Amino acid sequence: MIILCMILGVQQVVLKLAAADIAPIMQIAIRSGLAALLVFPLIRLKAGTHLYTREYLMPGIWLAFLFSAEFILVAESLRFTSASHTVVLLYTAPIFVALGLHWKLPDEKLSPIQWGGIFLAFSGIVLSFIGREGNAGYNAQALIGDVMALLAGVMWALTTISLRLSKLADAPPTQTLFYQLVGGFVFLLPVAWLTGQTTLHWTAISISSMLFHVFIISFFSLMLWFWLLSKYRANGLGVFSFLTPIFGMVFGIVFLNETIELNFIIGTALVMLGVMTVTLHRWLAKFIPHTKSAGW
Repeated sequence: MIILCMILGVQQVVLKLAAADIAPIMQIAIRSGLAALLVFPLIRLKAGTHLYTREYLMPGIWLAFLFSAEFILVAESLRFTSASHTVVLLYTAPIFVALGLHWKLPDEKLSPIQWGGIFLAFSGIVLSFIGREGNAGYNAQALIGDVMALLAGVMWALTTISLRLSKLADAPPTQTLFYQLVGGFVFLLPVAWLTGQTTLHWTAISISSMLFHVFIISFFSLMLWFWLLSKYRANGLGVFSFLTPIFGMVFGIVFLNETIELNFIIGTALVMLGVMTVTLHRWLAKFIPHTKSAGW
């Protein structure tokens, strides 16, 4: 799980590292199409269904659209802000998932502990934006990039919520992944063309980036995640996932020579603490007296 977090944490860093030779949005479009070819043979459909069954296909198209919107925002944010900022703000998604499910599902109502975690997370988000004008190298584009990264987290959350509320919740994970990957290729390639980001320079860095994203990010890491879910409890694995943005920050500093502002470091700590509180609220409630009788 730690290896998986390291792989996911370095994803945005590699995208930005190769951006001079191939735009991030073009990288994501190509990797989605190639990874879809790798995932397709692994799909095991339920008896009596196929990929074009309406009850699966329509939600699949919607998920593919949200998936594409998320990565359009990720790709654009990397043009304006640091990879470190992008990965941290992207991983605010669990907060928006909790808020969305609270609104849609009676069984997912937020407890007071979770509301406290959401307050911490949003305080961290606000802090990460405050005071940037006083930092060296600040510009309005960096702020726009941060906002895009945060919106990418919202899109990721909407994807998770839509999956939870649709028929695809009962489908094999590989089927859902296939819809997202094909959609990513179909939606992102025209966007790359319309925005003039289709220039390719096949250098050692760009080729290495594509190989990494196709085989490691879009295939190996996702297959590894599905395997882990089949062997271990999701809650236990979720604890480790909070390492991903931390690895992202570290790799951004090491490979891209990025600098991290003090307010962003403190804000990140608050965001991660808030996300962990929301996710682990049942475990935390065991240590707070009277929370069970109070409905926490």
